[in-house]
Amino acid sequence: MKLAFVIDQLDSIKTAKDSSFAMMREAIARNHQIYVLYQHDIALTGNTVTGFCRSLTFTDTPGRDGHWYNTSDSVPTPLNQFDAVLMRKDPPFDLEYVYSTYLLELAQTQGAFVINSPRAIRDHNEKLAIAQFPQWIAPTLVTSQAHLIREFLAQHQDIILKPLDGMGGASVFRVHSADHNISVILETLTHYGTRTIMAQRFIPEIAQGDKRILLIGGKPVPYVLARIPKPGESRGNLAAGGTGKAQPLSARDQEIAESLGPELAKRGLMLVGLDVIGDYLTEVNVTSPTGMQEITQQTGFNVAGMMLDAIEASIQNKKH
Repeated sequence: MKLAFVIDQLDSIKTAKDSSFAMMREAIARNHQIYVLYQHDIALTGNTVTGFCRSLTFTDTPGRDGHWYNTSDSVPTPLNQFDAVLMRKDPPFDLEYVYSTYLLELAQTQGAFVINSPRAIRDHNEKLAIAQFPQWIAPTLVTSQAHLIREFLAQHQDIILKPLDGMGGASVFRVHSADHNISVILETLTHYGTRTIMAQRFIPEIAQGDKRILLIGGKPVPYVLARIPKPGESRGNLAAGGTGKAQPLSARDQEIAESLGPELAKRGLMLVGLDVIGDYLTEVNVTSPTGMQEITQQTGFNVAGMMLDAIEASIQNKKH
């Protein structure tokens, strides 16, 4: 297969834990050809969505010395010439990201197979998407109005506030009813009532970890990555200093995964990262879910292999 990865700058990739790296390594091990391009390399030229792509090979010791890849010069290639195009660009989900999804969606009409579906990425804000599955979520409020957030805080006493476009735990606040900083926090997060944010009842089980459930082709990986907050911290995100611990899915994790998995796959979301704290779904990550390498390293289960199996099966199905 010829696989094109839309990713962040190669030199920024942390090879010890990056899931795109794991997928590329698995694909190369299966003798597939890998090409990489950046967001700005996608263009509409002559009515065809084209990628200015570089072929990628690994050095002899990938990941050990910082220099892990070799690339060719970029060559303009219609995206429908690849067996699959994997959209793995990290947020921020800004207008440039939206424009990329429009171009990738147009590429689909020209025969390209894009993972995840560009429209589905656009339609599933990673925070707001949980509202489509209300039976699995903790009490949640989405608003830009400070008085509604204050009422929510008065009702629940201990809440989490977060922007709708953040990642890695950035700008996430835990607020208690007696917090003297509530006014400035609300002013900062809502930009004085002009930006919509999310409030959720605080879930104490965060102490046992913010669990990442990976769904591949609608089916859960059999292990979650529980991201344990460091002492004094209420965020489990690895980017915020959390520690990742792989563990089997609980019965509740399995229930949530089996409920959402087939529906999300039907919408064109082949790879999804569900975030679950305690018994509650807190996020649906669709842009560039991570956690593959940590799970594989701790359990021996080849998550990237499961992903490549799903890609290969999908491509075979399209050919028949």
